Amino acid sequence: MSRFSFVNRLRAWLPLLPVVALLLGSYWLNLQVKPFEPSSGAQRHDVDFVVYGLRSTALNKDGQPRFMLLTEKMWHYPDDDTTHMQNPNLTSYYKDQPPTKIDALSGTLSSKGEEILLHEDVRILRPGKPPAQDQYFNTEYLRVLPDDGWAETNFPILMFDRYNTLNAVGMELNNEARTIKFLKQVRAVHENSD
Repeated sequence: MSRFSFVNRLRAWLPLLPVVALLLGSYWLNLQVKPFEPSSGAQRHDVDFVVYGLRSTALNKDGQPRFMLLTEKMWHYPDDDTTHMQNPNLTSYYKDQPPTKIDALSGTLSSKGEEILLHEDVRILRPGKPPAQDQYFNTEYLRVLPDDGWAETNFPILMFDRYNTLNAVGMELNNEARTIKFLKQVRAVHENSD
């Protein structure tokens, strides 16, 4: 008789087993899932402003142009404070020297504007006093510190002028001192002027 009553009780509780299993599973799932934190907007990588056809000139302490930045399009992301540029063109002015011009397909500007990173088809024109001494540089990446007259890259670079062609990996360009330092794997060809 005790066996018969135990089986009857088990049959009575059997329909409740799926409900108990469902409750236990829901409790476990609730422990595994973290609730969403409210978004402040700063966590998102959204553009907060776009400027088309920018022309910006920085002046030196005497009020003379130090450098000019032109870009077709510039946009800013507030979450990481980066400014991106499309087709930037940078012209640096120096006393008693012709201006150096740098352009690229894209670039980024640091938050305070002290550093410009140029990418894709970066071209530099550093004019010499007679036009025959103009120097041209091509690379895929260039870091520019316009206030210091400094540019550098660790990418392959091609430099050429009227008589010389030079290939290297890495370069340091100091426009204030008018010096160039090629870092490694330098190969040069010089053609005589006839």
